[in-house]
Amino acid sequence: MTTEPDLFAADPADNNTAVGLAQYAERAYLEYALSVVKGRALPDVCDGQKPVQRRILFSMERMGLAFTTAAGPKAVKSARVVGDVLGKYHPHGDTAAYDAMVRMAQGFSQRYPLVDGQGNFGSRDGDGAAAMRYTEARLAPITRLLLDELDEGTVDFIPNYDGEFQEPRQLPARLPFVLLNGASGIAVGLATEVPSHNLREIASAAVAMIRNEKLADDELAVLIPGPDYPGGGQIISSAEEIRAAYASGRGSLKVRARWKIEELARGQWQLIVTELPPGASTQKVLEEIEELTNPKVKAGKKTLSTEQAQLKTTLLGVLDAVRDESGKEAKVRIVFEPKSRAVAQQELITTLLAHTSLESSAPINLTMIGADGRPTQKSLRRILTEWIAFRAVTVQRRTQHRLDKVLARIHVLEGRQLVLLNIDEVIAIIRAAEEPKAALIERFALSEIQANDILDIRLRQLARLEAIKIEQELKELRVEQGKLDDILASPASLKRTMVKEIEADAKVHGDDRRTLIQAEKKAVAAVTVVDEPVTVVVSLKGWVRGLKGHEVDAAGLAFKAGDALYGTFQCRSVDALLVFGTASKGVGRVYSTPVAQLPGGRGDGQPITSLIDLESGTQPAHYFAGSAQQTLLLAGTGGFGLLARVGDLVARQRGGKSFLALEAEEKPLPPSLADAQ
Repeated sequence: MTTEPDLFAADPADNNTAVGLAQYAERAYLEYALSVVKGRALPDVCDGQKPVQRRILFSMERMGLAFTTAAGPKAVKSARVVGDVLGKYHPHGDTAAYDAMVRMAQGFSQRYPLVDGQGNFGSRDGDGAAAMRYTEARLAPITRLLLDELDEGTVDFIPNYDGEFQEPRQLPARLPFVLLNGASGIAVGLATEVPSHNLREIASAAVAMIRNEKLADDELAVLIPGPDYPGGGQIISSAEEIRAAYASGRGSLKVRARWKIEELARGQWQLIVTELPPGASTQKVLEEIEELTNPKVKAGKKTLSTEQAQLKTTLLGVLDAVRDESGKEAKVRIVFEPKSRAVAQQELITTLLAHTSLESSAPINLTMIGADGRPTQKSLRRILTEWIAFRAVTVQRRTQHRLDKVLARIHVLEGRQLVLLNIDEVIAIIRAAEEPKAALIERFALSEIQANDILDIRLRQLARLEAIKIEQELKELRVEQGKLDDILASPASLKRTMVKEIEADAKVHGDDRRTLIQAEKKAVAAVTVVDEPVTVVVSLKGWVRGLKGHEVDAAGLAFKAGDALYGTFQCRSVDALLVFGTASKGVGRVYSTPVAQLPGGRGDGQPITSLIDLESGTQPAHYFAGSAQQTLLLAGTGGFGLLARVGDLVARQRGGKSFLALEAEEKPLPPSLADAQ
C-alpha cells in the first residue's frame, strides 16, 4: 500500500523550519511594505529623488544626454531611455518608468523640470503624453546640480538588480531638491505630499543654517515664507498656519487662483483667471461650472435638491458665460463674463471661489526617507539640517578624491623632475638595460609608479621634457593641495566652500517667486434663497420635511410605520427650524437648520439628527419654525423662563447653543409665541 505524500510537509531544503501562516504573512507583508516605502513611493531627503527618478537621471547621464555645452546634447527617443533604464537598473513595467520621466518633464508638475522633453508630454488638464516611441528627451541644464560630481567619489555605488552594473545609492545633490520640486506618493501605511519651493529662497535658508545652526525659527520663516507652486496662484493661509505646518511636517494651506479684471467698452467688464492653484485645471473648473449651472438629478430623486437649485440660481444670477482661451500666448486664461455690468465684481469673484476649485486646500506632509534610511515625517528645519550634513560629507569626499589625484600627479611630476636632471643617463639606461624599470628604481630611487611613468613616455618626448613647465605645474598643484588640505582640516573652511558653491548655483539657476503669499479670509458666498411660503412637517420620531405652500392637508400626510405627526409650521423658505433638546448637564440647548435645506417632495423626509449635532444623551424634545423677528416664551418645568427672538436662537454651528439653565429633574417646556411687548 502506497502512502500519499503530505503536500503540506516542510521541505528538507528549508531546514524543516515550520512557520505559522499568520507569522509568515505578517513578515512577508512587512517586507513588501518596506520595499514599497523605500523602493518606490518616498523621496530621499539627500537628493530628493525616488528610486525610479534617480535611475532615469543616472541612465540618461550615462547615455550622454547631460548638458556639457551651451547647445546641449541631441535628444533621443524616450523609448530608448526607458529601455536602458529597465534593462540595467529598474526591472519593472515600462509604463511606470515612462510615466515618471513624463512627470519630470512637465513644467506644471515640477517647479524645476529635470527632463527636457520634446513632443507631447501631456497637459495640466489631464491629457496624457504621446507614446514613448514618438517623444524625445534629454536632461535639463539644472540636472548638473545632481550629476556633475557623480564620478568624483562623492557617493557610494551599489550593484544593480542582477549585479551586472553599478548604480548610485544617492545623487550628489548640490541643493536640497526634495524641497525644490517636492514629491507626492502613497506607500503602504504612509503618504507624502511635499510642496515645491523657490530655489533662491531655499538656497538662502541653507546658507543661513550653514552659518548658524541655531538659526531662529522667525528668521527661517522669513527666508522661506511658504511653498512656491509651479502654476503660481496665491496662498491665503496666515504666516502662523504656514509656520505650524513646517514645524510639524504636516498641515493644509488654503490656496486660490489669481485673476485680473479687463475693462471693456460701455462699462462692460470680464474676469480673467491667469493662474490656478495646485490641483486645479482649466478643464476641471469648466466642468464644475457646468455641473453647477446645469445640475443633474441625483440617483433615486425626481427633482433637483434644494441645495442644487439654490446654487444654480446663485451662479446664473451673476455669470453669463465662461470660456477657455488658454494657449501659446497665455498658459492659463479662463474668461468669465458677468450677467450684466451691474453685477458687483467682488460678488462674482467670491461666488466662483466659494463653489469651484479656484480656491481649495493644498496638503503638506513632509514624509521622506531620512539620512538614516528610515521613513519619517520631518519638519522643514530637520530636512535642511539633514541635507546640509549630507552635503558636507559629499564635499569632503569630493575634496579627498581630488586631493588623492593631486598627490598622485605631484608624485609623478616629482619623478620626472628627478630624471630630467639626468636625462641623458636615463635614456642610456632605458636603451641598454635588460630591466630598465628596476635599473631606474635602483639608480634614481624612484617608486614603481614613477618608473612606469618614465617608461610610458616615448624617448623623443622624454628628451623634450621642459623643466619650467614641470616646475610650474608642480607649483600650481601644491597650491591646490594646500587649499584641499585646509578644507579637510578646517570645518570653517568646509562651510565657506559649501556656502560659496550654493550661492553660485543659486545665481545661475535661481528665479523669481511665482506664488503670491498674502493672507486672506476664505471665500464664502451667500447663497440666494428664494423667499416663498413653506410648510414644515415634523414627525414624532424626528423626521422633517419642507413642503411648498401653506395649503397642506395634515390629514393626508404619510409617515413611516410606527410614526405619526408631531406638528406643522407655516413659515417662509428664508426662516429657520428650531429644535429644542432634552436637558443635558443642567442646560437646555437649542439647535437650528435653515428651512431651505429641508428635504422636499412626497417622501418621509430626513431625520433631524442628520442635520444637527445633538449632545450625547440628548434627544429632540420640541420644534418651532418661524421668522427671525418672532418672539418665543421659553420656560422649564421649574417655573422660570425668558423671552427670546427666534433670530437670537439660531446657531451658526450644528452643535447649537445654550438658552436656559435648568435645575435637576427639570425639563424644558414647549416654546410658545409671545407678544413682543
